[in-house]
Amino acid sequence: MDYIVLAVPFFFALLVIELIYGIAIKKNTYRLNDAISNLFMGTLRTSNKLIIIGAGGYVFYWVETHFALWRMDGDSIITWIFAFVVYDFFYYWFHRISHERQIFWASHVAHHQSEDYNLSTALRQTGTGALVSWVFYVPMFFIGVPSYVFVSVASVNLIYQYWVHSEHIPKLGWYENYFVTASNHRVHHAQNEQYIDKNYGGVFIVWDRMFGTHKVEDENEACIYGIRGTLNSFNPIWANLHIYLKIFKEMWFSKNWKEKLYAPFARTGWTPASMPNAEPKSEFDANKFVKYNPVVDNRIKAYALFQYLFITYIFLAFIQSGYLDYQQLWVTISMMTFTMYCTSRWLDGKEGSRMEVMRLALCLIIGAYAYLEITLGQIAISVIIYSGINILILPFINRPQAMQEAQKT
Repeated sequence: MDYIVLAVPFFFALLVIELIYGIAIKKNTYRLNDAISNLFMGTLRTSNKLIIIGAGGYVFYWVETHFALWRMDGDSIITWIFAFVVYDFFYYWFHRISHERQIFWASHVAHHQSEDYNLSTALRQTGTGALVSWVFYVPMFFIGVPSYVFVSVASVNLIYQYWVHSEHIPKLGWYENYFVTASNHRVHHAQNEQYIDKNYGGVFIVWDRMFGTHKVEDENEACIYGIRGTLNSFNPIWANLHIYLKIFKEMWFSKNWKEKLYAPFARTGWTPASMPNAEPKSEFDANKFVKYNPVVDNRIKAYALFQYLFITYIFLAFIQSGYLDYQQLWVTISMMTFTMYCTSRWLDGKEGSRMEVMRLALCLIIGAYAYLEITLGQIAISVIIYSGINILILPFINRPQAMQEAQKT
């Protein structure tokens, strides 16, 4: 059983509690623009899973059915404990290689782009992870772990990782030596020289201790979050694709065939020697680091929040509930993605009025068609009302005073 669906209400409740707590103690770790970007990414990832059929499921079934050495007893607690520990072992290697090799980093990078560290960061997930992550878990089916046990322990592993994305939880004594905690996971998300590429475990930190990737959080050096080669955008599409584009450019423009073939599997940060006009590597300087934080009008921020709330309503009421067929899912999720893109333009301090008018017109057309032609009355009326509210609000939103440089918070 996948327990993540059951955990989602608790995720959001804890997020609100953390936000209130941070404000109360005057150490708020949230910015609206960054948090909405994180939540957009999480919604996009969950929606994509419903329309993209991954190869992993077919491979798992094939291996479990034809090549498993034996089948473990799914009713035995030993099987569950074994599967839980072994899953985390394979997760460690998946996670580590996702930082060390370009094709895997292209998928995983989305989770590390946030320059804040809070529970919304945990929800910032890749939309392309299903393309590659499954490869690392095939051995579990060879050794006979039942598929339903695998799905269950995988979801519990991911749920565990939620709480460690917080700056408010201190070191936890002896627990730090054996399990992943907020402290050692803060190190994992940091881009400081002494912290980078450390602490890959999902639940158990012992794998990092065994394989030389463990690092204790230094109380004298604060973690600086985000990625080197900063994204400088809240655009969820660009966030998911920018490393893939880098790899494509390296394969296309490099002059050496060995380098072309090597590019997807090269270490992260690699650049082909034969590539003309290669982009210079970003030099990280902790003393000069500035968060990406374009100055926009508060009305823009409120408008962006409204877009997220409506997208969440559409997701919960119509997508997750099974209200739509496969073709309708594609149209709805495509419009959600377009809404995220348009909203990100506002948050990036770019001119967004023309794109927004086009989006709202498209929403009205789709809503009217859904109501008149395919009798999707409930979602059609929701979209039409939503579009009308946006049209009324839009004239009162000033064009954001876009700034080319981020402002330090």
